[in-house]
Amino acid sequence: MMTHDGNNPKGGLSRAGSMDNGKGIADRLMEELHLSGKTIDDIVECLKQIPLHPRTAAAIRSAHALGCDLKVLSDANQFYIETILKHHGLYDCFSEIITNPTVMDKGRLRIFPYHDLTSMHGCNLCPPNLCKGIVIKHRKALSLGDRKVQYIYLGDGKGDFCPTLQLDERDYVMPRKEFALCDLVLKKSSLVKAQVHEWSSGEELEKILLQLINDNSNKS
Repeated sequence: MMTHDGNNPKGGLSRAGSMDNGKGIADRLMEELHLSGKTIDDIVECLKQIPLHPRTAAAIRSAHALGCDLKVLSDANQFYIETILKHHGLYDCFSEIITNPTVMDKGRLRIFPYHDLTSMHGCNLCPPNLCKGIVIKHRKALSLGDRKVQYIYLGDGKGDFCPTLQLDERDYVMPRKEFALCDLVLKKSSLVKAQVHEWSSGEELEKILLQLINDNSNKS
C-alpha cells in the first residue's frame, strides 16, 4: 500500500511499515523512531501525506456500494493501513484487514508478525511473517461449494504471486503493469489459473474492476 523513494522524507516510516522478511526489523525501526523523539502523531501526519489516486478511491467506494466484500491483505501493518484508510474515508468499505498486527506501548508503535514465527508456514515464496497464499487458501476453503463466490485480487508486489496461485479459473487477478507481480504472472503464466487483467493507472483500475463486477453480476 505504501511506496517511497530515496528522496522522500517519509522513507524511514515507509521502510518500517513492513516486517522485512519477518525478522522484526520493522519493530526495531519503530523503536529507533521513538527514541529519536518521533511521536505517534508524527507518524500519522506522514501517513496522511501518502497519496491515493482519486479514481482508485472511487473504485473502492463503487465496489463496496455494489455489494462486494472488500478485504485488505497486506504485508504492511494494521496501524498504517487503518490510518490511511480512515484519512481517505475508506475504512468502512472493508470488512477485514489481514496484516501484521500492531499495539501501542507507552507511546511507541509495536509491530508483530501475522504468523507465529515459532511455527514456520513452509512457503518458500513468502516471508516468514505472512504467507498471503495461505490466507487466500483458507478463505477459499470456507466458501468451498459456493459457486457464487469469486475473487478479484489486486496487487503489485512479488508477495502477491503466491496468493495468485491459489485462485482458480473463475477468479481474476489484476496485476499492476511494470511491477513485480505482473512480471511474475507473465513469466510463469502456465502456473496461473485466474483470468488476468493488467492495469497501470487509477482510471484503468477503476474501469476494469467495475467492468468485472458488473459483468459477473449480470451472469448471476
